[in-house]
Amino acid sequence: MDIHIVSSIDSSEFTHLTRTLSKSTVVGLDAEWKPVRSQRSTFPTVTLLQLACQIGDDSAGWDESVVFLLDLSSLPLPSIWEWIKDVLVSPDILKLGFKFKQDLIYLSSTFRAQGGNPGFDKVEPYMDITNIYKFLQHKQGKKISKDTKSLSAICEEILGLHLSKELQCSDWSHRPLTEEQIRYAATDAHCLLGIFKIFQAKVIKEGPLCNHVNEQHQSNVSLGLKGILEMPGCENKLVGRKFCNALDIIQATASSEECERIARGVEVIRKTKPMDESLWKIVRKYGEKLFLRESDRNPKTSRRKGKRRSSVVVCEEKQLENYGDWQGPPPWDISLGGDGCPKFLCDVMVEGLAKHLRCVGVDAAVPHSRKPEPRLSSHQSLEDGANRSSIQGEEGAFNPRCQAIETPVSDKESDI
Repeated sequence: MDIHIVSSIDSSEFTHLTRTLSKSTVVGLDAEWKPVRSQRSTFPTVTLLQLACQIGDDSAGWDESVVFLLDLSSLPLPSIWEWIKDVLVSPDILKLGFKFKQDLIYLSSTFRAQGGNPGFDKVEPYMDITNIYKFLQHKQGKKISKDTKSLSAICEEILGLHLSKELQCSDWSHRPLTEEQIRYAATDAHCLLGIFKIFQAKVIKEGPLCNHVNEQHQSNVSLGLKGILEMPGCENKLVGRKFCNALDIIQATASSEECERIARGVEVIRKTKPMDESLWKIVRKYGEKLFLRESDRNPKTSRRKGKRRSSVVVCEEKQLENYGDWQGPPPWDISLGGDGCPKFLCDVMVEGLAKHLRCVGVDAAVPHSRKPEPRLSSHQSLEDGANRSSIQGEEGAFNPRCQAIETPVSDKESDI
């Protein structure tokens, strides 16, 4: 992938982004944020916005694309608000996303909080990858499940691409981003283009959605504006005709230098490349509009009246002495050179714990190997950073006698 990180509006990367978007008609969108670990009802702050831009015509492969990572923690949000809004509602760009409504809510909240603007309220034209996946399943004669599959599962089935989600809940506010985070964020947006490309080829092949579109278009242009207006049902055709095609009408009726000058003016003021007819037909039939309601702008509070209690296992202090318990401050303590944020490496026996920790914003990873030796786990924890601790649950590992106590937990923890 060709990946560019945009952290300044005066940089060459931002110029490259604007020029690429002017030639792109399909863009994959995604956003990253760090989960909120707070009892207050608030939206997370989006710190990274990914745009995967498809370059070329229908014959181009989906790998001919560029991915831009917008560092929203560095960019001046008031300066780019109008620009992003124009991209989200541009009729010449089809936006792709996977359950992007949640991303749009958080993105809009971030801009409202830091940019002093109304945020964003819609994305159109838009297509959700979950609906594209259901369409492909239906065409293959497979039973469509009511449960929505994850993006990782869809990529595995459609593209044969393994998409690890381990870094989904990592600390996206920390800078600089790691190479793994950059690759993960870019892949999340880039894979949307690949899934859509397969869908697009399927639709065009099974037509007649786009059959003879070019021939009809050329015949209409040759008629001239007067001929088009006199055609039966012309009002429907004119309503559906795109602004970018106005150039063709002007050129067809141009008979003077003044008309040619107007035609050239239309070409100059058009900032984006228009969709080709086949893509436009797909958008008209399968495209969606993503809107935010006023109720989506406020975090939903929990309806539980009281805190639930959960059984938490704690170790007896006497038993800890027999196993060489941890003495002194933890390795992530600031006094020892840590950053104050705990990091854990969980082995395969407690792999599920790592997923739950990431859901509440704790940095947790699993070993590279499925059956690592304890020595290898310790080595990996040292490689990942001096303040990552190893949690082992395999046979023979630290497993003292425990007792259960009742401890109040927050609503978010009780869900886990």
